[in-house]
Amino acid sequence: MAKAGKKFTAARAQVQERDYSLDEAIPLIQKLKYVKFDETVEMALRLGVDPKYADQMVRGTVVLPHGLGTTKTVLVIANADKQKDAHEAGADIVGGEELVEKIAAGWTEFDAVVATPDMMRAVGRLGKVLGPRGLMPNPKTGTVTTDIAKAVREIKAGKVEFRVDKTGIVHAPIGKVSFPTDNLLANAHALVDSVFKAKPPAAKGKYLKTLVVSSTMGPGIRIDVTSVEAHVKH
Repeated sequence: MAKAGKKFTAARAQVQERDYSLDEAIPLIQKLKYVKFDETVEMALRLGVDPKYADQMVRGTVVLPHGLGTTKTVLVIANADKQKDAHEAGADIVGGEELVEKIAAGWTEFDAVVATPDMMRAVGRLGKVLGPRGLMPNPKTGTVTTDIAKAVREIKAGKVEFRVDKTGIVHAPIGKVSFPTDNLLANAHALVDSVFKAKPPAAKGKYLKTLVVSSTMGPGIRIDVTSVEAHVKH
């Protein structure tokens, strides 16, 4: 097992063995920053679901009110009528079946893919390339749509897709350490709200079991789940 570095150990020593509120945790994460690059702040939500059952799968999207602090390269695969809409909305790469062929050959220099429904027969061939990278267009996440302009604008604005993993945990970013504290808090609450809205009817008992917030290189900070639930917009 790798030994923690001195700076990480010093940062972790400032985190008490208790549950924090988000109002306490976010400023502490910013205070504990010890690396030179602008770290991403991430949340890990352990849910009371068993994702091996289809009716307990949790997935969805959220447009964070203050974005992610990064600009995604958005690729659109659409028919000729919708390609103009994609360009006007700010898509970086726009095309039709020629893009499918290029991706099938191994090209993946993009961060998000949006497609029109009529192109999915061709795009479906890309499952082995896009699937493992989490880039396969899906109607449930709004990336297979006739409203291409809306989809592109949302991704550019900081739309985040989340999906529970096989251990029942949702991992998602909420911004950069350099963000104003209030912006990170607003993004955090927006993510939690969306995860609660995605709660499957088959989920029984306590839905949000634990919540941990951390920066890319920093220690995890346990959050008081009850205080977070009190802010959820039902």
